[in-house]
Amino acid sequence: MKKTDVIVIGGSAAGLTAAITAKRHYPNKSVLCIRQEKKVSIPCGIPYAFGVVGTPEKNLIPADESLAKSGVDSLVGRVVGIDRDAKTVTTDDGARHGYERLIVATGSNPIVPPLPGHDMANIFAIRKDVDYLAGVIAALDQAKGLCIVGCGFIGVEIAEECKRLRPNLKVNIVEMLTHCLQLVYDEDFCLKAEETLRKEGIDLQLDAKVAAFEGDGKVERVRLADGNAIEADIVIVGIGAAANAELAREAGLEIDNRGSIRVNRYMQTSDPEVFACGDCADKISFFDGKPSGLKLASIATMEARIAGANLFSISRANRGVIGVYSTVLGDSAFAVAGLTLKQARDKGYNVVVGEAESSNRHPGCMPGGTPLRVRLVFEAGSQVIIGGQVIGAKSGGELINAISACIHQRMTADDIATFQTGTHPALTASPIAYQLVNAAELAIAECQKLRRKHR
Repeated sequence: MKKTDVIVIGGSAAGLTAAITAKRHYPNKSVLCIRQEKKVSIPCGIPYAFGVVGTPEKNLIPADESLAKSGVDSLVGRVVGIDRDAKTVTTDDGARHGYERLIVATGSNPIVPPLPGHDMANIFAIRKDVDYLAGVIAALDQAKGLCIVGCGFIGVEIAEECKRLRPNLKVNIVEMLTHCLQLVYDEDFCLKAEETLRKEGIDLQLDAKVAAFEGDGKVERVRLADGNAIEADIVIVGIGAAANAELAREAGLEIDNRGSIRVNRYMQTSDPEVFACGDCADKISFFDGKPSGLKLASIATMEARIAGANLFSISRANRGVIGVYSTVLGDSAFAVAGLTLKQARDKGYNVVVGEAESSNRHPGCMPGGTPLRVRLVFEAGSQVIIGGQVIGAKSGGELINAISACIHQRMTADDIATFQTGTHPALTASPIAYQLVNAAELAIAECQKLRRKHR
């Protein structure tokens, strides 16, 4: 048996980041990353392997090179058991590896509802497996009709990519909620997304539930709860993911009621020498400390940097998940950080909103000039920012990260309205019309109106 100071189980976003972080913070410690996949997919790039990227083989994290460059050892294999008393892990070839500290980053598995016919051929979930994804694309090449179950990010991005690559492919998305992307954006943003998808020839079945998959061994149609049917010879299910925590459960680590590994703010499990991060670990909200079901690669890597840094000396704490999302539909960016207006109100916040729109260039006739709209949500009493949404120019994909930083640092509307921006005609809006600053100013004006009203 070989002993290693730190073992990381899992080699996707969380596992790789945790291993590299551990080595950076503890350069004298040996670190071993054990992963199942020889080829590691870039999680957020998977939908684009169906179109612009070309193949799953082009959507890869250079895992071995990244680990080796950082001084981390790597092993391709499946961990089948953790013995916390002996402080060892066992791989599927029977080998045992000892550790001082262990990080579990086993990710998640896609949810496939056990509806009638769910096990027929040509019904796929989106797995982080290169060969599996290549099989999905091969099946798509022979298909005439695609039905996607779930109108979240995976659903809309795959739909767009498939339609661009094969314009004659009939594409339907079935969503049980009233709007696509409803769990993430406010209604007017959702409506704009729906308008964009429909213009591209993608059919949306909203407020609709799947009752069954039908066919003779291979899917031929999707039966809806209202009795209508959608003809489809391939189905992709994209309704979310569940924590892959079985290995931790078998090792006796505490599991929460969502099936995730219970961790504290330092990413320690119920065993203080075992840490967990990424989709397999439980989450709490940045805003109210309540459990959260968010699963994002950006969250996974944030947690991994906390876990890797805390292994032998606690130095970082997890404040909770904010939730930062972005996508591109048509030529427009759709991005959100923190709470939407609806989510904030549902949580009981008294809110004020500031919204500003202008070109992302100045003057607007500069090449690349595109409208960019920013909505900021503040708690009315403290004027602390709790959310923001962006739609329009693709530069919004980076602006939303700045908004997330404002949320993370609990900046007030006045902080945002008076912070110093760098602007340039070919890169940003004018300093006079800078959307982030003006949205904050307009929120302050709304707060002043409220104060006058209550005097």
